Amino acid sequence: MNQAAKLVHLATAISLTTFAPLLYAEEKPPAPAAADLVATKNLIDYYNAGGVMMHPLLLALIAFIALTIYLFIVINPARMVPKRLVDGVNRTMASRDVQGAYALVKENPCAYSKCIAQALLKVNFERDLANKASMVVGAEDTLDQEETKVMGWVNYLNTVSTLAPMIGLFGTVQGMIVAFDALAAGKAEPSDLAAGIGTAMITTAGGLIVGIPAMFFYFFFRNQLTSITTEIQKQFSYAIDVLSGEIQLSSGE
Repeated sequence: MNQAAKLVHLATAISLTTFAPLLYAEEKPPAPAAADLVATKNLIDYYNAGGVMMHPLLLALIAFIALTIYLFIVINPARMVPKRLVDGVNRTMASRDVQGAYALVKENPCAYSKCIAQALLKVNFERDLANKASMVVGAEDTLDQEETKVMGWVNYLNTVSTLAPMIGLFGTVQGMIVAFDALAAGKAEPSDLAAGIGTAMITTAGGLIVGIPAMFFYFFFRNQLTSITTEIQKQFSYAIDVLSGEIQLSSGE
């Protein structure tokens, strides 16, 4: 039944191609009808036509969307280094209220507060500049750990952006193998090759559709994280300088 349907379609296409220009010379060729047929396809049709490699591409798309939403939430200046907390820490540092500063950062967990908490554990007013060198080292080590932890999630986007085009390329090769198998079997009509070529093109497009935005957001979040960690380092260095007495806050600060 399937073979018969193919023959009917082939015969119809040949008939229209051969006789339509003679019978309806004044009318347009039947190409718009084929365009209308293509226009009626929806995403599910294209997904099914893409073959088995569309399943891992779908998983890659889901991973990309989930990672992007998560990173938009996590890599946020208001979340990682909130200004209200920074101002509060600076005030307690100016009064050398170590216990108050430590309680404040523990009540507001974030990347900045973890750095300050680690620095406060190194405070020693009996040493030069309240043991500033050890405080800076402790804060910087904590910041490196926080940056590495978040960067691990950003790197997953890089993984998706690399794998998605590779999966699409595998589908391309798979589709071309199907097309060449049809040629080897003596099936040289366009309709015989359409399925394999269609699979190749759809999987290629699918891989790029996932890979290109994933690569964009990888660089976006990487740069955003670098900018925020630089701001955190600037702020905790300032707070430590205030505590050590190297910077004196005015009454308005």
